[in-house]
Amino acid sequence: MASYDQTRNRLETYFDRTAAKTWEALTSDAPVSKIRQTVREGRDTMRAAMLAQLPDDLNGARVLDAGCGAGPMSFELAKRGADVLAVDISPSLLDVARARTPDTLKSQIRFTAGDMLDPDYGSFDYVIAMDSLIHYRADDIANALAKLAPRTREKLVFTIAPKTPFLTAFWLMGQAFPRKDRSPQIVPHSETGLAKAMKAAKISDQPRKVTRVSRGFYISQAMEVAV
Repeated sequence: MASYDQTRNRLETYFDRTAAKTWEALTSDAPVSKIRQTVREGRDTMRAAMLAQLPDDLNGARVLDAGCGAGPMSFELAKRGADVLAVDISPSLLDVARARTPDTLKSQIRFTAGDMLDPDYGSFDYVIAMDSLIHYRADDIANALAKLAPRTREKLVFTIAPKTPFLTAFWLMGQAFPRKDRSPQIVPHSETGLAKAMKAAKISDQPRKVTRVSRGFYISQAMEVAV
């Protein structure tokens, strides 16, 4: 399987070039297909569930929105008073996010293109990573969290692709019939497998399941690590 860097480079190509317009539409109010509508609704539900794990009042808190895309999570964090560093590998989606940022929130959000694990970004009170780790192997996810945990004062909230029969079948089909032009493959994980990988990465606090959202073609599971 691909390494973290190989997967990241492929994601950058996909989200910044191949599917930038698709994701711009998906994260807007524009009409989309029925399948994409279920993804939109699932993502909205997941975003609300992840935000529910953070305080309503984030005044004075510095938050990393890791894999911010077009910015909907960043906007909600800023509305709660947070100082948000919004990082994404797609400059195209960041341009969309900047254009959509309400004037009242612009002073609280800094959008930047790059790797969400870059140590130069400093430390945070909270890290939130919605669907930005779902394309990676368990050891890559664990190693990413191991890099972020020492720089996080309170909590990491992230999502994984749960190991359901549906997602596993899609993953196996992708392995059997690879295509250069297909979207980046989602890698399903069990909670046990992820916990084992995190233990190997020397993360003392084990992940806790927050919720699972299943809406049509959108299936994702929120986890958190208190640090």
